[in-house]
Amino acid sequence: MEAVCHGKEWDLLLSTDADGRVEAAMPYLTGRRYGLRYVLQPQLTQYNGPWIRPGTDTAASSRRLAAAVCDMHPALFQQSFAPSVTCFDGWERFTRTERVTYRIEDLSDLQRVYDGFDKSRRQRQIRRAERLLTLDETLSAEAFADFHAAYWRSRGQQDLLPHDFIVRVVETACRRQQGLLLALRDGEGELQAARFVAYDDHSAYSLLSALHPVHHANGASALLFWRMMQRLSGHTRSFDFEGSMDPGIALSYSLYGAQPVRYSRLTRCRVPFLTRMLHIN
Repeated sequence: MEAVCHGKEWDLLLSTDADGRVEAAMPYLTGRRYGLRYVLQPQLTQYNGPWIRPGTDTAASSRRLAAAVCDMHPALFQQSFAPSVTCFDGWERFTRTERVTYRIEDLSDLQRVYDGFDKSRRQRQIRRAERLLTLDETLSAEAFADFHAAYWRSRGQQDLLPHDFIVRVVETACRRQQGLLLALRDGEGELQAARFVAYDDHSAYSLLSALHPVHHANGASALLFWRMMQRLSGHTRSFDFEGSMDPGIALSYSLYGAQPVRYSRLTRCRVPFLTRMLHIN
């Protein structure tokens, strides 16, 4: 949270038992606009929502956290809860919408993972790219942030993420051994593709990627996904493509054998114009 909320305000709701032991917790980003308080999702954070200690009363903890949010009286609240959150007791005053991400649930058997890739497209792209590109595991966070910005400029858009934000998140995750940054270079050593994922024991999350702004090699993205999975097998259980509700992107991820996984977004807005000011949909 400190990495993705640096320079902003974030806090943590806690629910404790009679002995003071934490039973549930929920971190959140907060701020004010026109004197109105909002609670939103931090950048590069697909999921937030409550953590509830195993063995505790899930429904009771959920109700306490929801009541604590209501007691804050935010003008706008929006959080996407992780797919593992399936209890919504106490959140009845919030609008819950289902969203979809795509995941490969088990990275332990890499041959099975590869066999799940579409043969005529993904596997063929990977074989072609393997003949042309070499893996670079030494790309710095600074160079990656520069490459990411150049990629978006080539598409006629400004990078929505500040350079120092990308550097801080990548460096923090990699220093904690919870991040992986890989790149691919062509025969002349020119950078063709790069991708950053954050991961924990449960899953890896594909957060940032970029391709050569002019002439990236065909299949570079597919090969990079595959190299990521090879490196992460044994370190985490699943691979989350982080989206998408866009049908075209969803189809692209399904060609890796990824399956749709549903998660919930909780929203409560007491001042509608605030959603427009904060560009919230």
